[in-house]
Amino acid sequence: MKSKDLKTNKRSLFDGANVNEVKRSKHDDWKLAHRRYGDGVAWFRGAMIGKGSFGCVFIANLKNPRSRYSSYPSIMAVKSAEVSASGSIQKEKEVMDNIRGCPNVVKCFGEETTIGENGQMVYNLLLEYGSGGTLAHLIKNSNGKGLPESDVRRYAGSIVHGLSHIHKRGYVHCDLKPENVLLVSNCNNGDFIAKIGDLGLAKRVNHIKKNRLGPYWRGTPMYLSPEAVINGVQEQPADIWAVGCIVFQMLTGTPLWFSDQDLGMDEILSRICDDNDMPFVSTSMSAEAMSFLKGCLSKKVTCRLTANTLLNHPFLKGLLEDNVNEIEESHEVFDINAITSSSSFSEDDDDDGDLWVFSCSNESSYNLSFVTE
Repeated sequence: MKSKDLKTNKRSLFDGANVNEVKRSKHDDWKLAHRRYGDGVAWFRGAMIGKGSFGCVFIANLKNPRSRYSSYPSIMAVKSAEVSASGSIQKEKEVMDNIRGCPNVVKCFGEETTIGENGQMVYNLLLEYGSGGTLAHLIKNSNGKGLPESDVRRYAGSIVHGLSHIHKRGYVHCDLKPENVLLVSNCNNGDFIAKIGDLGLAKRVNHIKKNRLGPYWRGTPMYLSPEAVINGVQEQPADIWAVGCIVFQMLTGTPLWFSDQDLGMDEILSRICDDNDMPFVSTSMSAEAMSFLKGCLSKKVTCRLTANTLLNHPFLKGLLEDNVNEIEESHEVFDINAITSSSSFSEDDDDDGDLWVFSCSNESSYNLSFVTE
């Protein structure tokens, strides 16, 4: 056998060993987590599908679809952490109780405490499962080309509809990004519906105070608004800025502050704060898409459109009716532990009507720079 063939064969053998090692590692991790977290009364824990500082996310399968829990889907997602470290998940449950009832926000089916193999208590939050993955995965799979504008309009409409509901209930999401938008299967037509999830960082309006020791924010730097970076202010307009970042990324396949070189957090924050550093928007986008982005990415907060106003924007024309026609199952789902929810905000809050046109002059508005492809 030639030397070259020996090297190839050795590499092939080692590659195969590495693959098997990865498979064994994942299986061992799952078995360890399964023993550590335990199963629920009506469901058993499946494969791990996510992990973060809050804990782990698993698939949860209903044990007996004919039981008294048959109103729950056969497959759910369960977010789990040891009770002593479950503060952010419990906070998320509280927020989801207060904003339930919207088809474009991930549903919460309840909470439950399980006992792990060593007797540790584990807090579990049962959530709607996004079989289509996240919007981030979908964008990544476009290989830098972005999504068709028709798909962008559909997903953007779902996100804005969900955000409008969250804002009406008096909350700021604080961490909107493609990774936190799940694609849930629509049984009516086989498509996927974008739903806002991961509300662990959400805050009540007026409960977000500026840090006197310096700027403070929640969320991911790439999607922070200028006022959040400069003044530590994250109110509802900051979520709208994040929507603009997400829509830009869907259209182009790249983040708003994309660079050929990897940027550190300080460099990203510096670009967000720099009035002379404007994001570029390709003229291959439709006029409606460019107008929508301008309404979201105004550095002047008072010129940024609201979620209700964006719902009436020409870019989302005709999409609101599609959301209204979807069955809102959230009203029919009760927590496993029969926990009641309440809200201090009415769904009849004033909205902005059909006024999607800017109230600011061109001089005070944030002008996007355009490039020709």
